[in-house]
This record gives sequence, C-alpha cells and structure tokens, in this order.
Amino acid sequence: MRTVAIVAPGAMGSAIAARLTENGVRVLTSLEGRGEQTRERARAAGMSDAADSDLARADLLLSIVPPADAMGVAHRFAGPLAAAGEDRAIYVDCNAINVETKREVAGVIAAGGTTFLDGAIIGLPPKPGAPGPRFYIAGDDPGPAVQLRAFGLDMRPCEGGIGAAAGLKMSFAGLNKGLTALAATMVLAAARAGSLEALRAELAETEPALLARFERGLPDMVPKAYRWAPEMREIAGFVGDDEAGRSIFEGAERLYARLARDEGADDVAALRAFAAGARRGDV
Repeated sequence: MRTVAIVAPGAMGSAIAARLTENGVRVLTSLEGRGEQTRERARAAGMSDAADSDLARADLLLSIVPPADAMGVAHRFAGPLAAAGEDRAIYVDCNAINVETKREVAGVIAAGGTTFLDGAIIGLPPKPGAPGPRFYIAGDDPGPAVQLRAFGLDMRPCEGGIGAAAGLKMSFAGLNKGLTALAATMVLAAARAGSLEALRAELAETEPALLARFERGLPDMVPKAYRWAPEMREIAGFVGDDEAGRSIFEGAERLYARLARDEGADDVAALRAFAAGARRGDV
C-alpha cells in the first residue's frame, strides 16, 4: 500500500490520515476551495494537496464526508476514476448513509468500472496511543482495504455484500446516538416539570451506569449535534416502512438540529447543568 486518497480532511479524515502517514503511507487530499483551518489540519496530518485526477490514481480512495455530501463526492470522482483506467483507485465509501443510499452511490462508482467497497466507521477519530475506530468493510473483495490494518487502522471484513457495513453503522448509531437523544428528551422534560433533581436521584440509586453514561454523553453530544442530525435522517430511511420506528429518528433529527441552533441554547444549558450535577453527585 503506497498511496491513499482521503476526501475530505475533516476531523475524522485528517485523524485517519495522521495515523496512516505516521505508518509510512502517502496520503493525498483535495484542498481546493477549503479554508485556512482545514488546510492547516491537513498539513498537520501530513496530507498532500492533489488534483482529482491524482486522487483517482491512488491505491484506495476513502470518502469520509457528511452524509449529505456522499453522493456528490461519488459523482465528482466517477469521471476521474473511469479516466484512470487500470491505474484507478478502489473507492471506499465510509459515510454514515443508509443502505439504499449506499447502493446508489455504489451504482454511480461501479458504472465506470471502478471497484466499490462499502465502509463503516464506528468510534472516535484515532488519537496517539489509542487504537482508534473500527473500520468495517463489505464487498466482493474487502482485502485491499483490510490491508490498511498493517498501517495502524483497525480494519474488519464485514460479510453480506454492499450495504452490510452501512446497515451495521445505521443499527449501531441508532442505538448509541438514539439513546442519547432519548436521554436529552427526558432530561429536558423533567426540567420543565420541576422533577429534574428527583430524576437524577433515582438514576443514581437504580441506574448508576446510565447516569454515568449521560454525564459523559450529553455534554459530548452538543458540539456534534449539527452532524448527528443528518445521520438521524439516514437512520430513519434505514428503518424504512416501520412508521413508528422511523418517527423516532425523525424526532431525533429535529432534536439534534434544534440543539445545534441558537434557539436551543437554553436546552443545551439545561443538559450541561444536569451532567455537571451528576458529576458532583447532587441529589
């Protein structure tokens, strides 16, 4: 494995790039139109700016972007990948999109003869001294992507074909981030009813593990709410015809979107106060 292209150099993409470059892999990215903060993040991770035609000739091209951008990136690189011929990269879509969308992205890429792999990232961006997130890879031959295991990434084959890794991501994120949405909803409802202290006391006595999770998870969620909202929309799509299940995640999308906007400032303050009280052991 000589060269990996990563689009884009966000928090996750740049952290993965840093892990690869420190293990001897050349990492390319595109900085066209990007701001100085993104450019500095890419430089710190050891990423090299390159044209799309060069990214398309890497060994692997990893798409790591917000869910709404996944299809656009596929259309953007379908042409350069096809033009690269035998030198084209294997395209790995690592985005938090539902199974149907993932298969549509695969269709765009595969139409030009490019090998497509379905990727899912579960966990936080890698940090020095920590193992980092798990990469699940599905497709006819996940082997080329799994080779990144030798360069510091936790790569895991996922059986089931295109859509299997996406389904795993949707299911896990639905449980994990869905529980945080449920906790935020009930904490805010308790605060409005004047029963917040009683709720904290009851959790401390009967569900201390849940209280500890909420203590960590609610404040950690706040700066990520703007990213979690569109992910909830993808999970609602993944749930499909289950109307009750879909409505749960459509509601979670609206909750996270509100918390990410100025109008959610009072709710954010209440959630942080609840978490701070839990850490102090207030009852």
